[in-house]
Amino acid sequence: MATSQKTHSHVLQPLATLSPPSNSRTWQTAPHPSQPIVATACSDRSVRVYSLTSFTLLHPITGGHKRSVRSVGWKPGTRGQSVLATGSFDASAGIWRRREDGGDPQDFTHHGAKRGGEEDDDDDDDDEYQFACILDGHESEIKSLAWSPSGQYLATCSRDKSVWIWEELEDDNFETVAVLQEHDGDVKCVNWHPEEDLLVSASYDDTVRLYKEDSDDWVQVAAIDGHKMTVWWAEFEGAGMSSKDWRKETKDLDEKQRNYIEALERSGPRLATCSDDCSVRIWRRKPRERQDAANSGIPSIIRSAAIDEEWFQEAVLPQGHSRAIYSVSWSQKTGLLVSAGSDGKIVVYRERWKTTESGAHGDQETLSEWEVVAEFWEAHGVYEINHVTWATRRDKGVRWEGEEVIVSTGDDGEVKVWTLNEQSGNS
Repeated sequence: MATSQKTHSHVLQPLATLSPPSNSRTWQTAPHPSQPIVATACSDRSVRVYSLTSFTLLHPITGGHKRSVRSVGWKPGTRGQSVLATGSFDASAGIWRRREDGGDPQDFTHHGAKRGGEEDDDDDDDDEYQFACILDGHESEIKSLAWSPSGQYLATCSRDKSVWIWEELEDDNFETVAVLQEHDGDVKCVNWHPEEDLLVSASYDDTVRLYKEDSDDWVQVAAIDGHKMTVWWAEFEGAGMSSKDWRKETKDLDEKQRNYIEALERSGPRLATCSDDCSVRIWRRKPRERQDAANSGIPSIIRSAAIDEEWFQEAVLPQGHSRAIYSVSWSQKTGLLVSAGSDGKIVVYRERWKTTESGAHGDQETLSEWEVVAEFWEAHGVYEINHVTWATRRDKGVRWEGEEVIVSTGDDGEVKVWTLNEQSGNS
């Protein structure tokens, strides 16, 4: 029977299971950036769009792919329509569009009711997601995709060891702007920095790599090789978190702590990664003003050496998993981290000021540490959890503005929603 750890400061509690579940493995669930809906990638070649208000299925999306849909991502900043990208084991990415009807963006439940009832009419086609275009180029399975924060770029990665960057010139017209082949193995994940066009990828070759555009060409600007086994996921911290999180809420900061916050602000959002080696690690960019402008090797008149970046390991989180960690998600509101993976366990972590003398990584002193605040074993029974993410709570039971829930996606075909609550007696 699934149990929850009672000795931590918080407890994870099941809120809902999205209904009906898929009859096949589900890979990933992506919350919409503004609407109370999520999209789930399923191995039956479909995508299922659920309501976070009623926890019911609104739209089954089928017909675009010939094999399992592995990854989904909503395009940010769209008006008047929803745009969804899908990545499949058939080596293609699909773009789907749905026109919004101008009604209350909070109320999507009537769509699902209409589809399941007897009142369907000729307007149903306007309510569907239409397959707009297909992006071909990869030689093997697409494992992950992600839109840049501006929506200008879509990144995809594949078992063929490559990362592709596509630019949308106009609706349904995409151009390949980069094919990056820095990895030596299957590329598991891509994600974008929240404040700039900086792309990260994680791979079976145990490395994490970062890319930027330089002189109209995309190049690798950093390589991280701290993990000892496959890196399954990499995700950036939320924009501006260092200036609005728990650190500045602490009274009577000493000079060291104030300097540390200043260094974090210069570094920008940090990076969280997880791996087959059962570790979750935090990486921080060395502040630009401290970077050595000299570049080793033969100087190039094509590429600017100043674009290279140095990322160092800031922390290894307390080990909460006994097997491969497939997914880690960084709350964009609270700074909490959640992880899940092969052992079927969900773990939540919180950062705090160190209570003992801090250690240092090179010339970078780290004054914070991480603790586990909640755990839940067998969250999907005996099944592996493929993905976990934070989402804004949108059901009638929401307790405060901006409350978040955790959404987990598993091999059992289920998508579960969890609340994080303080244990009684903890303040």
